[in-house]
Amino acid sequence: QFLYFIATQNMFRRSVATFTGEFFSARNCAVDPDLSRVLANNKEWVRQTNEMDPEFFKSIATGQAPKYLYIGCSDSRVDPGKLMGMNIGDLFVHRNVGNLCPNDLNFLSVLEFAVGVLKVPHIIVCGHYDCGAVRNSAANQMSGLLDNWIRNIRDVHRLHETEVREVRETQGEEAALRLLVEKNVIEQCLNIFKTAVVQSKRLETSKMPAEDREYEFVTPRIHACVFDPADGILKKLDVNFKTEIEKYRHIYDLM
Repeated sequence: QFLYFIATQNMFRRSVATFTGEFFSARNCAVDPDLSRVLANNKEWVRQTNEMDPEFFKSIATGQAPKYLYIGCSDSRVDPGKLMGMNIGDLFVHRNVGNLCPNDLNFLSVLEFAVGVLKVPHIIVCGHYDCGAVRNSAANQMSGLLDNWIRNIRDVHRLHETEVREVRETQGEEAALRLLVEKNVIEQCLNIFKTAVVQSKRLETSKMPAEDREYEFVTPRIHACVFDPADGILKKLDVNFKTEIEKYRHIYDLM
């Protein structure tokens, strides 16, 4: 039995070696034409950047100190750096389908690092009109694994069902979806206010003497924004978070 085991192991090793040799052959490792364009574009960008600022890459190699945590949708039409005119190093970015701020380890890890380590003074939650995730959530159709994620937006719809229904009846489906995009952004901002790391940091900065504060306001400050791909405009939603927080403080306050 021992000799049989050794022979089997040797056959397995030869099979693996054959497979990996074929898989990583020069033919299979050839650069895809689309990737070739990406790599060429990168080299051209590096060349142009060095021409404009020879010290640029040395400066960003020393670390990061962004002022903004940007939480947005994964939609390919939404480029946070471009739409806000930001440079590399200005934004700490987290993106997912539907710009959600749920209780998952991925988002919470980003939030903890941004607030606790990088100490960003601003958090931007940015949705966008014509959002596929919002549209899907209102369609009552199965989408496989995505349904578990989209349910977060359906919960937002449930909270604001009366208002969304009224807009749908008076202004049409697209207007109702635009409203749901905005309500989703606001609810995700409120989710951030509920977290321990944000409550702790805001309490800490609120107790600092004015002369010791780096900023004149309690940090992090949270902003609800929506981008419109149809005209490129980014707008800040008109919402009073102080009122919303006070309304439910007795439920969500951890400090």
